[in-house]
Amino acid sequence: MKRKALFSFLTIILIVAAGCSNKNGQETRTSKGNKGQTSIPYEIVEAKSLKVSRIFGIGYPGNDQGLYIASNSGIKINRAGKWLESNANRHQYMGFQAVESGFLASGKPEKGTEYKGPLGIVKSNDKGKSLEKLAFYEKANFHFIAAGFYGTSLYVINEKPVEPLSLGVNYSPDNGKSWRESTLNGFKADSFGMMAVHPKNGNVLAMATRSGIYYSSDSGDSIKLVTEPLMITAVTFLGDSLLYSSVENEKIMLKTLNPVTGKQTTLNLPFLDYDNPITYLAVNPKNQKQMAFSTYKNDLNETTDGGNKWVSLLLNGKNERD
Repeated sequence: MKRKALFSFLTIILIVAAGCSNKNGQETRTSKGNKGQTSIPYEIVEAKSLKVSRIFGIGYPGNDQGLYIASNSGIKINRAGKWLESNANRHQYMGFQAVESGFLASGKPEKGTEYKGPLGIVKSNDKGKSLEKLAFYEKANFHFIAAGFYGTSLYVINEKPVEPLSLGVNYSPDNGKSWRESTLNGFKADSFGMMAVHPKNGNVLAMATRSGIYYSSDSGDSIKLVTEPLMITAVTFLGDSLLYSSVENEKIMLKTLNPVTGKQTTLNLPFLDYDNPITYLAVNPKNQKQMAFSTYKNDLNETTDGGNKWVSLLLNGKNERD
């Protein structure tokens, strides 16, 4: 594989654009030990008004009830149509991944907190109150992280030199304690993109690219194209199948795919403009009929019946009820 050529195309299908740094996105609320400031006890509180200018990931952590979104100003949570948010630790999370015990992320800490940047890979088991430093703290920031919902398998796309990672896709079987390169034999796309890991089998990896979905069952060592050469903007697992969004004939599509048999189905989808593609997909592993998607313009929709009916939770980053 030609690494230099590959990284020259590391545009990641609009998703990095949604995850670029935001100079105005961080606010200072608390500081532990800073003179003149008082620490605020961490709480998840009702969001009286909600405006999100960037969505960096969505998911259903197994230690809570509700849909989480990682934003430019911390975690926002929708529980049965009600919006909640943290009152502190409003970090700019990137590479957000919901797992059974909480969530994983990378990104930039909120100014004034005890955390330093870049965050590397961190994990929270208490809804963002505290962060466990898994790997590369103060050394790297990862736009793309993928993790199995159950288990300890973890993948990152590394864009800059950082030991002991190789450039490209790297795999850890033990939550970041050890790493090795995924060699991606059979990969022919000119870009990397969003990754997804099977919720129960951490060796099974899927990747969205501008040339289709690539699928691996051996931790990314060998990988093959399992769709037509379409632009894929988002992918996640729906049990053993894949849930993905493609752009076909200037139309946004949402489909499922069994990567073994090749069987596909097309799901109902609210109308989306061609310039507002789906950027993130989420499925609740504990209730596969509960799914959500976000878009480039920060729309957020959720279904609880497998895609027959969708409810709008955010429109242009705002709660429609506001």
